[in-house]
Amino acid sequence: MQNKKNELGSDSRRQFVKATALASAATALPWIPGVGNAQSKGALASSTKGMVTSPHELATKAGLDVLASGGNAIEAAITISACLNVTYPHFSGFGGDAFLIISDPAGNVQTISGIGQAPSNLPNYSGSIPVRGPKSMLTTAAAVDALGKAFEMSKSKFGGTKSWASLLAPAISLARDGFPVTESERFWMDFRKGDMQQLPGVAAGFMVDGKIPAAGQLFKQTKLAATLEMLAERGHRDFYEGKLAAVIAKGLQEAGAPLTAKDLAATQAQIEPPLRVAYRGGTLLSHQPPTQGITTLEIMGILDRFELSKIPEGSADYYHVLVEAVKQAFIDRRNIADPKFVDVPIQRMLSAASLDAQAKKIDMRRALPWPHAFKHGDTVFIGATDSQGYSVSMLGTIYFDWGSGTAVGDTGMLWHNRGASFSLDPKAINRLQPGKRPFHTLNPGMYLKDGKPAIIYGTQGADGQPQTLSAVLTRLIDYKMDPLTALARPRFLLGSLAAGFGGDGRDSLKLEKDAGEAVFAELAKRGHEISPLPAQSPLVGHPGAIVIDRINKRITGAHDPRSDGRALGLA
Repeated sequence: MQNKKNELGSDSRRQFVKATALASAATALPWIPGVGNAQSKGALASSTKGMVTSPHELATKAGLDVLASGGNAIEAAITISACLNVTYPHFSGFGGDAFLIISDPAGNVQTISGIGQAPSNLPNYSGSIPVRGPKSMLTTAAAVDALGKAFEMSKSKFGGTKSWASLLAPAISLARDGFPVTESERFWMDFRKGDMQQLPGVAAGFMVDGKIPAAGQLFKQTKLAATLEMLAERGHRDFYEGKLAAVIAKGLQEAGAPLTAKDLAATQAQIEPPLRVAYRGGTLLSHQPPTQGITTLEIMGILDRFELSKIPEGSADYYHVLVEAVKQAFIDRRNIADPKFVDVPIQRMLSAASLDAQAKKIDMRRALPWPHAFKHGDTVFIGATDSQGYSVSMLGTIYFDWGSGTAVGDTGMLWHNRGASFSLDPKAINRLQPGKRPFHTLNPGMYLKDGKPAIIYGTQGADGQPQTLSAVLTRLIDYKMDPLTALARPRFLLGSLAAGFGGDGRDSLKLEKDAGEAVFAELAKRGHEISPLPAQSPLVGHPGAIVIDRINKRITGAHDPRSDGRALGLA
């Protein structure tokens, strides 16, 4: 794209998207003017006016700047997402999907599900769907349309005043002027260095002179900057139906992907009411299928049948009941697919009778055997709330780290590989069909208390997302922990995990070592096949949370200390 300056950008266009010098900021931000009392990564943020959180502090800071200049929570979330497209390319990007839960101050909530669909003309596969490369680029990318619909909602319903171009400006500046490479990106490039033949877009776009850049090294993405400039100038639907769409369609075709310009034009994020389940006098919200949001709600609905206040947090009983609730909900998860193609029994799955029955199946003395494999995936969580009370919970993804590993022409974008979660089994409910949306692990959430947003939460981690959230939510709601404490406490991961990801290949319960020897011994006694993970392992997800305490007029937030992220509050 650097050779297509007239097509994708010009010096004149850059004038209106020139952002503040975020890229010159150091990786650690010891003090930021206008920020509440959260002055180091891994700290608990506090504010009375507004807050944002994300897995990258430069992205978080850009979102905070939007709030500080009078923007609302939706506008801040759009800016953060755009910045993560640049600074966290291994876990996010506009070549992927995105999900938002948006609430006004009164608790009127809508969800936006940005899920790309399979092509109208399916390719022929033999054996299985590839998980990397052009043939894994099997669904369109709906993240940009999800953000565009959120932007339109901000303008029409929430009094948004920011322009689309201004919200993308910080990301353009970071891409063009550079930013310090994170430890996380360095880790995942190093982890995949032996796979670069299968990840040509990563090798060409993110290595420097054939070498993996060092953490802290300034890195620039001029091709991506030009793409973002074009998107900023022409609006979000240009990604699907305009000049940029033509560039993307050509890049997909040249890469060998089965997607066409017609498929891009058909991509539409869905605005839907949230699913709901009662929990401890409040209401937990999540997205409709084909996401596994219903699974998280089932887990929490089952746990609502237990008096956790009588179970010591961190005890063997605590981990046991959470794991057993996860098992019950995951057995039911086989019913989830695109409701446009499959009748998903939502009412039955979230009914009081079903949740009662699942809770009664849990034996506190004995673990249910678990032969189901774990699926890995990577995601970024964004949370935002503003001074007026508008709130956003958001997740963005390119599925595997680095997605398909394949670039789309000269756009500077990697395309995701979410279509790899389809099945070629003609009897499977998630079988590959034209125009179908795949099963999705993403499920950002929101907790309403007295009908208004009280907790904004979400996590990275594919199949691990509902598991991580069960621990985070019980600690926040049942045990009244502050967000940082709740996020830092030991967590678990159920299922098979390959050795390359720190596992042993067994369908076992993985638990961080700092849960304690006594807990490990007691869980093993109850029949859990248990394997230790290092304390503060990144394998148990990277959640973030913002808690809104209206009684004390205080907002607190944090991002997992296992991540590169942070929460920042307005002073």
